[in-house]
Amino acid sequence: MTDAARIVIVDDDRAIRWVLERALAQPDLQVECFERADRALERVLANPPEVLLTDIRMPGLDGLDLMARVRESHPDLPVIVMTAHSDLDSAVASYQGGAFEYLPKPFDVDEALALVRRAVAHARERQSPAAVPEGLTAEIIGEAPAMQEVFRAIGRLSQSHITVLINGESGTGKERVAQALHQHSPRASHPFIALNMAAIPKDLMESELFGHEKGAFTGATAQRRGRFEQADGGTLFLDEIGDMPPDTQTRLLRVLADGEFYRVGGHTPVKVDVRIIAATHQHLERLVEDGRFREDLFHRLNVIRVHLPRLAERREDIPRLARHFLAEAAKELDTEIKVLTREAEQHLTRLSWPGNVRQLENTCRWLTVMASGREVLVDDLPPELRQREAGEVSPGDWRAAFRDWADRALAAGHTHLLEEAVPDFEKILIETALRHTGGRKGEAAELLGWGRNTLTRKLKTLLPALADD
Repeated sequence: MTDAARIVIVDDDRAIRWVLERALAQPDLQVECFERADRALERVLANPPEVLLTDIRMPGLDGLDLMARVRESHPDLPVIVMTAHSDLDSAVASYQGGAFEYLPKPFDVDEALALVRRAVAHARERQSPAAVPEGLTAEIIGEAPAMQEVFRAIGRLSQSHITVLINGESGTGKERVAQALHQHSPRASHPFIALNMAAIPKDLMESELFGHEKGAFTGATAQRRGRFEQADGGTLFLDEIGDMPPDTQTRLLRVLADGEFYRVGGHTPVKVDVRIIAATHQHLERLVEDGRFREDLFHRLNVIRVHLPRLAERREDIPRLARHFLAEAAKELDTEIKVLTREAEQHLTRLSWPGNVRQLENTCRWLTVMASGREVLVDDLPPELRQREAGEVSPGDWRAAFRDWADRALAAGHTHLLEEAVPDFEKILIETALRHTGGRKGEAAELLGWGRNTLTRKLKTLLPALADD
């Protein structure tokens, strides 16, 4: 029988120690708890455990300093960092110190137990977690579990030059995440260049990306460096990659394969060292199936995928985001900071936010200019957010709301609406059916009118995280 794995817990909160001690009271685990990090350090150095769980912010020696001291002598010891301050800085600081994992409070005890068991297996396989380099702070806010996954991804990728594909609806903050990935990478001191594929006319796209030589076309009066050359040594962020024309996709594939290209009208190869981060609100797999996106390019880009949730999927973040955007707008406009009343805050939290974080940010800018007093009441909100009490949607109203969304999307110049709407529609129905059946897929398939195989195929495409549950 395998010896019990020793787990050391360090937290100045007695309640947290009590919960973890009982959650980890398993036949194959042996737990020791400490209130102070200095006492825990003495014990760990004298008799190292398999796993160390520590809070970050504690009186005296804090959790990050404790981890640093422990790793000087025991670099292979997995350290799980806990914190109630669930932000990007805490996540990245944890990984910078070489943390095995980052566990935001409040946590699910079953999740904590599973994480400890994974750390024990890791320790016994003698695999050392990689340290993360220093980086700048990116302005990303989120305590929701889905955003914690994004923070973890940024931390894990912060030593890497690997290609990343960011997937999420318009307005979810894809460029901010791309900036954070760059800022927390070895390329942070080099340029971050962003280019939106949907905003560039097709006949100018290759010149924008690869530059051109003098005389390459009418109006090319001088040589011009493209975005690839501007980003040399750094990161090139290609937003809305699904809108890239087929010819340009072919040229991009060659650059990714060879690290060189020719300027438009040029005959001399230009070598570059560029990390590519791409983003899209579309389902690239479907574009590949339809023959509108190269499959080989998709696989080149889809090395690591980061998914950004809709704002409606992270409602707990809305009050904090709103306070941040109100402060930013006040600073930008050189005026006093508006403060949401509790009722206004609750109203905003219940709205659907089809424009996601960008819509909330614009709403806060509008309120900073238009709200008459310092306190923002529900009546001060933009008319379109006051027309219907949040949450009061009758069963038939979704069709009207859907029609409104389509009207707004078309007015904003969006195209390929079916590619955006149908997968999201199916995803919502699948998630709802699984919730109603407690995750039983056979019953969920019956509720949806599908066979089990159809549901399995849809899960693999739309919700891969649930496909293997």
